[in-house]
Amino acid sequence: MIVPVLDMQGKQVGTLELPPEIFEYKINVGLMHQYVVMQNANARLGTHKTKRRGEVNRTKAKWYRQKGTGRARHGSRNAPNFVGGGRAHGPIPHKYTQTMPKKMRRAAIKSALSALARDGQLIFVSELRLSEPKTKLMKAVIETLAGDRSALILLPERDEIVERATRNLERVMYLHASYTNVRDLLRHERVIIPLASLDVLKRILLGAPVAVGG
Repeated sequence: MIVPVLDMQGKQVGTLELPPEIFEYKINVGLMHQYVVMQNANARLGTHKTKRRGEVNRTKAKWYRQKGTGRARHGSRNAPNFVGGGRAHGPIPHKYTQTMPKKMRRAAIKSALSALARDGQLIFVSELRLSEPKTKLMKAVIETLAGDRSALILLPERDEIVERATRNLERVMYLHASYTNVRDLLRHERVIIPLASLDVLKRILLGAPVAVGG
């Protein structure tokens, strides 16, 4: 697959042949779904908690006398059937963590990139740099490259100027290429990839020992 390479003004400055091992990979929707489910599960804090019957701080005195009232023989106000009592079988803190083998994670990312490449949602630029961290400058670049669509920028490394200029843009997000993941790829209409970021993706997805986010 041959794609155009643009500069920051949207002009074509060359062409690029994408590696078929990454951008013409067999698209596996089920695997991408499993990856996103894993990401969402791992993002959950699992800190939900309600008080059980033994944790409610109420009086231990018997509510009313045992006999002669015609009512049930209740002995505690902590019971779940009373207002202010403990909750029966309520949630307790626990982890929702899921895992996927590295090969499956890489295959899911390749599937996502291949789907985006097939639909023309990837934009390759020679480089992405700003002279100063101004939101106005970054907004102009994004509008030139992606129009009014939501966009994900893959950065090859830490770039404080670009990151600061992007933070206030509502529909634009930046992500370091070493943390590329399926959820962020698929939630945006355009993905802007500088050539240096493409090199990072090649190192990650073609087997080099670089951590993949998720």
